[in-house]
Amino acid sequence: MSQGNSVSQSNAATAAATDPAVTPESVVEQLRALRNQIPNYEQLSKPIAQSLRSASAVHPEFTQAAIHAVSASTTVQSTVGQSADELQAAAEMASRWTMVRDELKVTLDGVTSAVLTMKHNLGLSVLLTYTVCKKLVKSGPQYAGLLPHVDLMRKANRFGRTRKTSPQPQPQAPAPTPEPTPSPAPNPTPASHV
Repeated sequence: MSQGNSVSQSNAATAAATDPAVTPESVVEQLRALRNQIPNYEQLSKPIAQSLRSASAVHPEFTQAAIHAVSASTTVQSTVGQSADELQAAAEMASRWTMVRDELKVTLDGVTSAVLTMKHNLGLSVLLTYTVCKKLVKSGPQYAGLLPHVDLMRKANRFGRTRKTSPQPQPQAPAPTPEPTPSPAPNPTPASHV
């Protein structure tokens, strides 16, 4: 990336961050409008997406060889139902939309980082607020009005508290099973003497 392009992107990002017209809601609205302009845009279920992956993953050299085969034979072209020019245009279009997909992934990563940074900064501020309020409440009665807020924060605080865990039952040793006692051999009944 060139220095000039980096500077212009940085300026655009700064302008977007300070522009009061840019709100999360307006960005979502723009993204939804953009989705309507993307050819074949839809949300696929996992099984359907999986079924499309193998044919969509053909190597570009294989694709070009197939396009050349279509251009070399009218029989192949009529069987496929598309001309070499149509297939070439479809290959180029898919490649160009791949760039869009990659740029959207980079944008998603950037938005994810921005949201994480915003939440981090907010978290630091509210944790500091909690610490200051706790100290002020302990320092004197003039800050008693903060006590209900401290109580609410204490109840909602995930940090610095251990969760009460129910005692785990101790595994019991299995009861010994009695060894089988050999049963006495059956006594043969004596034959009666007649």
